[in-house]
Amino acid sequence: MAKSQSEYTVMARRYRPQQFDDLVGQETVARALKNALASGRVAHAYLFTGARGVGKTSTARILAKALNCAKGPTPTPCDKCSSCVAIAAGDDIDVREIDGASNRQIDDIRGIRQDVTTMPTRGRYKIYIIDEVHMLTVQAFNALLKTLEEPPPHVKFIFATTDVQKVPITILSRCQRFDFGTIRSEKIVEQLKGIVANEKVQAEDDALEIIARRAGGSMRDAQSLLDQLLAFGGDQLTTNMVQKQLGLAGPERVLALAEAVSQRQASLALDRLNEFAESGLQLAELLDQLIDHWRDLMLVCCAGKEVTDLSTPPRHRETLFQQAAGTNLDTILAGLDILISTKTRLRGSGMAHMLLQMALVRLCRLDELLPLSQVAYWLNQEPGGRGQESGGKGQGAAGTKSETTLVAPPEAKKKWDSLEKTSVAGDSRPASLVVVWPEVIGQIGGILANHLQKAGSPAISAPNALVLSFPFEYNTAYEHCSHPENIERIESALRQRTGQAWKVRLEPKSAPVPGNSGNGKAHLPPAAPVRQRAQDVMQQVPLLKRAQEVLGALPLQIDSGFGTGAPEQPDPVPVPDEETPEE
Repeated sequence: MAKSQSEYTVMARRYRPQQFDDLVGQETVARALKNALASGRVAHAYLFTGARGVGKTSTARILAKALNCAKGPTPTPCDKCSSCVAIAAGDDIDVREIDGASNRQIDDIRGIRQDVTTMPTRGRYKIYIIDEVHMLTVQAFNALLKTLEEPPPHVKFIFATTDVQKVPITILSRCQRFDFGTIRSEKIVEQLKGIVANEKVQAEDDALEIIARRAGGSMRDAQSLLDQLLAFGGDQLTTNMVQKQLGLAGPERVLALAEAVSQRQASLALDRLNEFAESGLQLAELLDQLIDHWRDLMLVCCAGKEVTDLSTPPRHRETLFQQAAGTNLDTILAGLDILISTKTRLRGSGMAHMLLQMALVRLCRLDELLPLSQVAYWLNQEPGGRGQESGGKGQGAAGTKSETTLVAPPEAKKKWDSLEKTSVAGDSRPASLVVVWPEVIGQIGGILANHLQKAGSPAISAPNALVLSFPFEYNTAYEHCSHPENIERIESALRQRTGQAWKVRLEPKSAPVPGNSGNGKAHLPPAAPVRQRAQDVMQQVPLLKRAQEVLGALPLQIDSGFGTGAPEQPDPVPVPDEETPEE
């Protein structure tokens, strides 16, 4: 005969752990508490912190039973004495379970302070379990400090919280803290299999795996979801039924959508998204599935096919491996960042379909990304410079703080790819510019190589064109490398190393001028050769201009920042007062 509605107890309560050994995923905490009970080193206050549904309150009840059991204190309470039965039911007179969210005021704590002075009614200890303790007010925490630090010997405090950052440090320092981690999906599945076997129902393994992943590491969430699905599907729990009830797309459909993205077919990806939306799938759940898929791609790229903890079912992992082999880790990480940003924007938004469309289009364009060093070069160019002309699109995209993709000009991207595919002689592995350039410098050798190292890594500014930027303090190195015969040596070494003809351009970086240009960065005046800058300064400073006209003199040295608005430096040679022009 089926139980009536008033007699039914949900699975999360019926299958609540009753012993330390029953705790799933919290073996470290259980061992520490059992050892404390066995050795008599039980503290007067404990703080259990962790995510929802991982066993904090259940552990608090087990610890209370262990302390007040008729055979205790013991690491294994009997679960038969009146104290154990009453604590398990939550109605023991000596064990008070307090909800910190609704009993958070100072008057509630004053009641506890008065109550701790009386002896327990039948047990050894008076035990106070305060759930969500972080919800107490500041005044309530302060009122609890003295009692918590030096409670009567017959009193124990057990606090539980999901947000330990909100608990004052003065409370934390008076408690022994235990952190409860989220429970792995494999352990949740194992526990769910035991539950369905005890309930005498049939459940497919894939269906239980979906429930475990959906629970997000919470055993209580998994049990509640299983309870809900069994109420919907009866005695048979199938994968299709679970997917339909939760609004999930099957792994085949997720892989098909990811395949369209990997082939850079934005139109096909959008068509498949529309099909999913029309079939009644929850787009927020689809986004979570895409995030899990990209996470699997990342794990496979990092650890290979032997990686564990994949959300993709075993029968579809060969397709996953093929997709991971067709891309690189940087592209996968960029795609994962796009999907997670989309999930953040999706909260509180009524435009889920449009946001997912935008995310798919961005994912399809990830092959147009350039390395960060190239983007940094474009962003550091002066307005109107050659680098800005070739990278204007990248600069505009970089100005947006969200998910804007930095797109390379097609011809620069093509030449970058050709350089990355160049192979080292005698080595079949691809060589990038980062690898090629040190070898080119080593091939050149001598003083020229030493000066080239001052410029750092080169950047691609146009098809078959490299730019070397010398910091302002290395003007001597810049002038030495700028001689035509030295540039020819550099281009020849590049051609021998890569098998392609490259045009090399050198440019100096001018000294930064103190002050703020409005964006928090020092303004950089346009770079110019030393002699040209000397002539410009001679025209700007009246005294030097007069010296040139009368004496035909030129300055031997110009300090960095002179004539650009920087604080004036003392002249090496004093100038008589009568020769200083009036201001």
